[in-house]
Amino acid sequence: MRIAVVDDNPMNITVVREILKRAGYTDIESAGSAGEMFLLLGLTMQGEEPADGPGDDGHGVDLILLDMMMPGIDGITACAMLQRSVRLKDIPVIMVTAIGDSKKLAEALDAGAIDYVTKPINRIELLARIRVALRLKVEKDWHKERDRRVREELQLAREVQLAALPHKLDVEGVAIDAIFRPSEELSGDLYAWNRIDDHRYGIAVMDAMGHGISSSLACMFIASVLKEAMSKQVEPKRVIRELNRRSLQLQFADQLIQYYFTGLYIVVDLIEGVVEYVNAGHPPGMIIRQGGEVETFAQGGVAIGMFGDIVVEKHTLPISSGDRIVLLTDGIYDLVGSDSEEDRPASLTALLQPYGSKTSLAELEAALFHAGQRAEELQSDDRCLVVVDIK
Repeated sequence: MRIAVVDDNPMNITVVREILKRAGYTDIESAGSAGEMFLLLGLTMQGEEPADGPGDDGHGVDLILLDMMMPGIDGITACAMLQRSVRLKDIPVIMVTAIGDSKKLAEALDAGAIDYVTKPINRIELLARIRVALRLKVEKDWHKERDRRVREELQLAREVQLAALPHKLDVEGVAIDAIFRPSEELSGDLYAWNRIDDHRYGIAVMDAMGHGISSSLACMFIASVLKEAMSKQVEPKRVIRELNRRSLQLQFADQLIQYYFTGLYIVVDLIEGVVEYVNAGHPPGMIIRQGGEVETFAQGGVAIGMFGDIVVEKHTLPISSGDRIVLLTDGIYDLVGSDSEEDRPASLTALLQPYGSKTSLAELEAALFHAGQRAEELQSDDRCLVVVDIK
């Protein structure tokens, strides 16, 4: 463990060094002022990060014994300056003082010091406080390293989740694309599409309960089931029933925990000129007709994964060239700026109505997130919107 002793009195540094060495601490640095301490820690004389970028975490310093009363920058001010450095704020500081003023000691603790010892220094007391501080530093370093690994794993999981989503499809007769913005590293929303045959396409939008790690794991499970169901079951009612059957296999030790999903699955038939769909408790989709009229999908249905036997109802709507089908998750509603839950679907419909198949997805995305700029800053839910253009 490396300990830095900071004191403007060389004799005090010598005394503390000798105490530390006899206790087995051999890696000791010293500084005669706050400015020298800053240079030792890789800061400028003013306690700022150098212009060429920060160095390592305080050159490996694990603990600072900092004199409270020093000329120039005193110990309390220096400690507060250390707290402004992201690199150095976790280094424990023990204030060394000859002052018994409780207000000054309170100031030192408020400035970021974790403890203090008084002069003349009591060897047993000093070593005991150092042991406590170093134990806290080891624990904090362990947590920082664990958090770093978790962040790296979350980033990898995010990349895997994004890689599992389908790419834009643009073929004769139809174009399919999506807007996808998770609220956290991982998402509880998903979308998928699959070419059934030469003229039929299956498209799904799903939303798992909650968001974050737990819902994203459940979502990845349902995504794998969905891919198989879309290719083998095809027919909307059968796909939803298969998703429900498989989602009930998610068993938890805590019986109070039950993951469920809302979903909207559609089959676009270009030859018949229809879209067949099943809504499982999901926000309704809509069709923006070539002439600008909007037709909304039926609401209702039971969410997937709640009950063993669910009633599934299939609906059919006509489609023609120039129509745009829009599917979404409920996070999109946050962008319409309506305070009333009942008014939000109508507000979103009015917002989307001008953006038919002749407008690009980029234009639609810009309009959506410009309209919901404040909601974008306060995003608390995943957002997903799928666009299907009939050509």
